[in-house]
Amino acid sequence: MSEYIEELQKVLEPSKVLTEDFERFVYGADWSPRTPEEIYPPDVVILPKTTEDVQKVVQIAVKYKIPVTAGAGLTGMAGGAVPLYGGIYIDTTSMNDVIEIDVPNQTIRAQAGIPLQKLNEALEPHGLWLPNLPESKWSCTVGASIGCDNDSTFGMKYGKILNALLSAQIVDGSARIIELGHRKAHFTSTGYKLKDLLVGSEGTLGVITEATLKVEPIPEHREIDMILFPSMKASVSFLSRLLQAGICPEGTHINCKRRLKFYTHAYRQKYGKNPEVPDWAEALMALIFSGDHSVVKYHRDYAVKLAESYDGQVVKEREIVSGWWISKHTLEFEPFKQKWPDAQRVKKFGAADPGIPMGRLEEFYKEFIAIAEKHELEVLGMNAYLEHPFSIGFSLSCALFVDYRNQDEVERFRKYFKELTKKAVDYEGTMSTYMADTDLKVENFEYEHGKSTEYMVAIKKLFDPYGIMNPGKKFKRGE
Repeated sequence: MSEYIEELQKVLEPSKVLTEDFERFVYGADWSPRTPEEIYPPDVVILPKTTEDVQKVVQIAVKYKIPVTAGAGLTGMAGGAVPLYGGIYIDTTSMNDVIEIDVPNQTIRAQAGIPLQKLNEALEPHGLWLPNLPESKWSCTVGASIGCDNDSTFGMKYGKILNALLSAQIVDGSARIIELGHRKAHFTSTGYKLKDLLVGSEGTLGVITEATLKVEPIPEHREIDMILFPSMKASVSFLSRLLQAGICPEGTHINCKRRLKFYTHAYRQKYGKNPEVPDWAEALMALIFSGDHSVVKYHRDYAVKLAESYDGQVVKEREIVSGWWISKHTLEFEPFKQKWPDAQRVKKFGAADPGIPMGRLEEFYKEFIAIAEKHELEVLGMNAYLEHPFSIGFSLSCALFVDYRNQDEVERFRKYFKELTKKAVDYEGTMSTYMADTDLKVENFEYEHGKSTEYMVAIKKLFDPYGIMNPGKKFKRGE
């Protein structure tokens, strides 16, 4: 056994240090397409309970120059929390307590490893909720949301995790405990916005251990509709006009025709067939409205009427709408009958997550299909999440099916991933909107960021002078 592991066993309780092969193996992969030969288990797994536990671990990592990777539910889709170089894996899910709920000021302080669903269960009796909720809310944690900057079902109204993040505590790469942020104030013009650096940082600056988040009152009522449009362009034009009219949905998602089939698994289970979608329909927009009953009804009716001006047609079959809603939010599981397990039996879900300007969605969709076909990959479809409050800001999921047992197909997926995300930069967009950079985008990092890359490398070295925090992500190891 390595000397540093023996030292970890001395400073922490034995139950917090896992060294057996079967314990370490499960931390060597996430949901990203990779073959069984590409699993990278850490040398040791730590289950901390406090920030001080994490500090002790990083102190030893600094002493021996051992890589440290922090992770949570491992539902990431691009390997962001995979310990590529072994070393120490800190499983933050053992730090899952609510520290404070401040009802008058609508904030919550919690440990980083608490799942988003559990956090909301604690808030519910107080009439509050954290709207940053992805499909993986039962396993995705506060720290992971910050670390990868994930998407939310309700981003159109509330935005992403940065819109809720007020303050965060980290243990940096020198084993210092630092609080970054402005306590419970919603904004500040003093100092630099250092806490913003944590969003999408992938644990490369430090291990997030606690966070203070702004939360919202639970809406009284919610309604969900889906509208068919003849093109992506028509759906975007409709949404732009809806916002101009003064109506903002709580959530908006634009699916291509192919993607809808993935999100209507519940319908397929019930009727034994895919829902019928008219041949002319190329885009399917899901709209979520929330608020007081009368307000929701007015906004919904106004939206439906306005959609007709853009050749939009409301989906009449409510089973399709409810199937999508189950898939995205309520997640009423039947074992082995959900879209994820069913879809993963033969091939794995793999996606790229670029962002592009609002006026180029349809054009980029065609690029997505062309690049996928070029690499001979099976297209699952595109979902355009709307993630910027009260405006049109796309976060794209350009998804494929990938046989993770086939090395050649996994490699073709990675070539597709790199080509499509680079193409997004050419479209005046960005390579990533909810997975962060991971190791897959390292070679294109400077292509997007240019000379500002050297400033980011300098920031990394300030927080992590020994290069031990999740090495190989964002930059090549050693930069």
